[in-house]
Amino acid sequence: MRQVISVWTEDHPGVLCRVAGLIFRRGYNVESLSVGRVNGAGISRFTIVFEGDREVAKQIVAQLRKLIEVIAVEDLTNGAFVERGLSLIKVEAKAGSRPEVLQLADVFRAHVVDIGEEGVIVEVTGDSEKINACINAFKPYGLKELACSGSVAMKRVGFNGG
Repeated sequence: MRQVISVWTEDHPGVLCRVAGLIFRRGYNVESLSVGRVNGAGISRFTIVFEGDREVAKQIVAQLRKLIEVIAVEDLTNGAFVERGLSLIKVEAKAGSRPEVLQLADVFRAHVVDIGEEGVIVEVTGDSEKINACINAFKPYGLKELACSGSVAMKRVGFNGG
């Protein structure tokens, strides 16, 4: 089962290795790990997505809470949460196919962030299904390069369960 956990930590060197290592040592592969500073300097927020059962997720949450630098841990898996990712897609788009590529970007509400003679780079954000559908839609035109961020997630506003 796909597990999604948010972790707030003090922003110190080595915290990323300790947090990720805790999951790796249990033999689970991290599908996505995103980290960024929040609330100014000094605090980082991790969003960790991995495959595992509920018991393992509970153990990981408990172990994360024991790390000295960890401020808070929130298991989002069983509650209502918002999750988004970002991808940059470099698509071959020569003069003949460019209008179709730009129209396709518009369908997915993707933003054109760079354009050149041989192609365009589009930025698409959304859940993994939307991003994968967008990537697949551009494949017939020729994907030149692809860069994907990890997921970021947070509990929905006003949700008290889970």
